[in-house]
Amino acid sequence: MESTQILKLNIQEDGVALVEIHRPEARNALNLELRQTLSETFQALNQNPAVRAIVITGGEKVFAAGADIKDFTTATTAQMYLRHTEQYWQSLVDCSKPIIAAVNGYALGGGCELAMHADIIIAGQSAKFGQPEVKLGLMPGAGGTQRLLRAIGKFKTMLLVLSGKFISAEEASQMGLVSEVVEDENTIPHALELAKTIASFSPIAVQQIKEVTNLGQDLSLQGALTLERKAFQILFDTQDQKEGVNAFFEKRPAQYTGE
Repeated sequence: MESTQILKLNIQEDGVALVEIHRPEARNALNLELRQTLSETFQALNQNPAVRAIVITGGEKVFAAGADIKDFTTATTAQMYLRHTEQYWQSLVDCSKPIIAAVNGYALGGGCELAMHADIIIAGQSAKFGQPEVKLGLMPGAGGTQRLLRAIGKFKTMLLVLSGKFISAEEASQMGLVSEVVEDENTIPHALELAKTIASFSPIAVQQIKEVTNLGQDLSLQGALTLERKAFQILFDTQDQKEGVNAFFEKRPAQYTGE
């Protein structure tokens, strides 16, 4: 287990990387140091050919209880602008590997926004989601309005961001914010097992699926279908595609090399 004071990283032999936020004294609040470390970690994982899927978690008790509010007490507009924290989030946006968020406990404010940067969200039954920035005279600033809007629609989004209310994992699942709800003790193991399954597939196909799905939501249907069709066609020129088909007919597990 490699680790820093605020982040733990474990790259497993099955192609899965486990990233664990570790600021228990602050309920994993996302201060600048942590956001910068997360950014650097995801840049490195994206460039590492041994990594095919990533699980991000805050551990068994809390995912991330928001930004570090101490940062907000005296900050000015110019200071907040000059931090350019959008650059830290962009490393997650640009990550071509599938990201699974394993959420236990609170995922609030910046923590909820962090979870929404993932491709799949696995939530423990006692998890709580919310964007409570309005209670501080603020608003979400790292995608909390826009990612929620695309995930759950206008009216549920307005309910959450204007009231600042917390919702349960079950409510989040019903809204379409969460992929699966599991027992608390199974959140991280289930996310790791799912990541292992994804990592066993062709990384070229997996990354094309992620890219096309993410880009398609902001395109017209016709444009998105064209993008999907072209990506589908490109995959026929990969060794992995031929290996997958041959393995199917030969009734054996496919061995994907990413070529």
